[in-house]
Amino acid sequence: MPEIRVGAALYELGFRYRRHVTSLPGTPDFANRRRRWAIFVHGCFWHSHHGCRRATVPKTRTEYWLPKLMGNVERDKAHIEELQRLGFLVLVIWECQIRDADSIRDVLARELAPKSE
Repeated sequence: MPEIRVGAALYELGFRYRRHVTSLPGTPDFANRRRRWAIFVHGCFWHSHHGCRRATVPKTRTEYWLPKLMGNVERDKAHIEELQRLGFLVLVIWECQIRDADSIRDVLARELAPKSE
């Protein structure tokens, strides 16, 4: 499960977080309110990862699937914008990016490290 790998990487890096924070827009998979970051772990199919081979549209019932998948994309965008408006750093991690544990740790360490001013 992709969320488990991301959670393990966050824990290994020493980041503290809450899971599925319902009080934040979009219910991020991981969030730290004090540090003001939120992470969504998206499935490539369900969230239509552009350019990914896993983000296919089913050949049957396309009249059902296209609006459903595009609605997911629009909703994701609105939630990300709302979190950013609230001052959160928002990361979207795609299911296809999680295969390599080292690279996901590198991304998390780089993006979530405290910024020196």
